[in-house]
Amino acid sequence: MRAAATAPAYARQWTPPPPVSTAKYTAFSDNPWQRATEQPVSTFSASVDTGSYANVRRFINRGQLPPQDAVRVEELVNYFGFDAPGPEAGERDPFKVRAQVLASPWNAERGLIRIAIKGKDIAKAGLPPANLVFLVDISGSMGPEDRLPLVKSALKLLTAQLRPVDRVSVVTYASGTRVALPPTSGNQKTVINDAIDQLRAGGATYGEGGLKLAYAQARESFIPEGINRVLLATDGDLNIGETNQETLRKMIEGERKSGVTLTALGVGQSNFNEALMKKLADTGNGSYHYLDSLQEAHKVLVNEMTSTLATIAQDLKLQVEFNPATVQEYRLIGYELHALKREDFNNDKVDAGDIGAGHQVTALYEFVPTGAKGNVDPLRYGGEDKAAKETPRVGKNGELAWIKLRYKPPGQETSQLVELPVMKPAAMPALAAQDADTRFAVAVAAWGQWLRGSTLIGDYGPDQFVPLARGARGEDRYGHRAEFARLAELSASLKR
Repeated sequence: MRAAATAPAYARQWTPPPPVSTAKYTAFSDNPWQRATEQPVSTFSASVDTGSYANVRRFINRGQLPPQDAVRVEELVNYFGFDAPGPEAGERDPFKVRAQVLASPWNAERGLIRIAIKGKDIAKAGLPPANLVFLVDISGSMGPEDRLPLVKSALKLLTAQLRPVDRVSVVTYASGTRVALPPTSGNQKTVINDAIDQLRAGGATYGEGGLKLAYAQARESFIPEGINRVLLATDGDLNIGETNQETLRKMIEGERKSGVTLTALGVGQSNFNEALMKKLADTGNGSYHYLDSLQEAHKVLVNEMTSTLATIAQDLKLQVEFNPATVQEYRLIGYELHALKREDFNNDKVDAGDIGAGHQVTALYEFVPTGAKGNVDPLRYGGEDKAAKETPRVGKNGELAWIKLRYKPPGQETSQLVELPVMKPAAMPALAAQDADTRFAVAVAAWGQWLRGSTLIGDYGPDQFVPLARGARGEDRYGHRAEFARLAELSASLKR
């Protein structure tokens, strides 16, 4: 029997190699354990960015695990809504702060402190008038369906929410810059959508010029006491004009003094410059989101429109002082890119994160109680004796830690101080006894650490955090928690 003939090489179907990824992420290492006797104070900026979660979801849905530096635990946790109420009417502060203590699920001898901040919500009808500039990258790299076409659909979703008191401009950049739509009332939706429909991709990427023109347009249409915001939609791939991240950051730093904020909407895959997008949004007193689908755009620009647009507190900083009489060691889970110096907390000139109406910020600390087995050997010289002498004074009230927050009311230069203690419980409350929000937040934080390959959670993995998430779904109005459980399960199969 004759063997089947082999097709000649030139006749075989050629499969092009996958595109080389030039995506850029900011590198960082997980926060280490700190001894409370040596470093009792932890200081960081609040963040309401959520881009990491949607980007990680994109990788997993494509059958890939994300790069380690694409996983930022705080952005995974803060992606989800929690049910805790905000401040009561008439309270001074525009947010409510709560602290819970519970047993660590990955080490029974340790505990977790969950700090939850819930901003006051504002109905869409109660928002101040908005002056929005849609700054759209229309360079050649934006051509694929997951880029400019997705951005156009996303901006139409936001346009549908606009009121007659709002106004919109459209600015584009490619090889040059252009005002594609002058300031237009929110009731002229057909005119705005027509301008969006006419956007076409092609050319180089003059991002610096686009940013300058967008800020100039926003200043020209500035609404006193209103919302003045640039919404930048791009894959972040700059190639002409100024492209240095630090130089662009300083430019945005100067522009924000005009009262115009910046929200970044990232799109794209292989050439996605997330490092730049996040830096610009954080510097521009706004938030960074990644749009992997129209559903995500609906979440950010429709369901969470008031949070995305309306700022209720600026430069929100947190500082936690741990009591060495009750806490031997601690570590902050996430927020590595938002660390501040201890002295930055009281310096009102130091920029920090802003939070919007209804926003929620969650921070988790793991701690080792005094007397339990720790991770870091004590110093042979210095620090311990002084702390030991002070222990009776700081330990007599049974506190684990003291939480301080500073924030500025919008438009003000002087910060307000908020303080509250974290009391030591008689016995460490079990995670299973906590409310659904707390259990779900811990499940997401565990998943993020596991995705990053952290050794700090021991053998805790999908067999534990997937059931934990499934059992903490709650009402889940939009199905985000159910989706998370599926993603976590899928990521486990990819890692095996």
